[in-house]
Amino acid sequence: MKNRVLVAYASKYGATQGIAEKIGAVLGDANLSTDVAPMARVGDLAPYSAVVLGSAVYAGAWRQEAATFLETHALALAALPVWLFSSGPTGVGDPLVLMKGWRFPDALQPVADSIKPRAVAFFHGAIDMKKLNLAEKLLVKGIKAPVGDFRDWAAISAWAADIAAALAG
Repeated sequence: MKNRVLVAYASKYGATQGIAEKIGAVLGDANLSTDVAPMARVGDLAPYSAVVLGSAVYAGAWRQEAATFLETHALALAALPVWLFSSGPTGVGDPLVLMKGWRFPDALQPVADSIKPRAVAFFHGAIDMKKLNLAEKLLVKGIKAPVGDFRDWAAISAWAADIAAALAG
């Protein structure tokens, strides 16, 4: 089996990409050959011995390219060790508490169940008002979403270290 790990992501404004890059860096520091790429640019999973997939969450759903990737590659993913993560809520506190226990999109849960991921994580995201269009700015203001970068780099690094340990063991 090859010893390459794929960290693939779907990110609209770069916050989820940053999380994926951090996970890739931690795996690389653990001497794992790691590719970090947008899901839209990944075609073949054959070169990989493990996969980490993550998407930004909007209104309880993964980005469309992430949902399509997960569904399209479900059979190949089921044969590999897989970890899934979502990024979304802003603000302070446990993201699971902020999202009232939400961890993964309901519409994709049957696909995830068939893949049997080793772990599913939910991380804080970031909102940069300068990157949003007018409708998004109005929505953020309307729902009074906290603005800023709330990504918990220590939690992300610890999760990635757990993945590295699982792959090493």
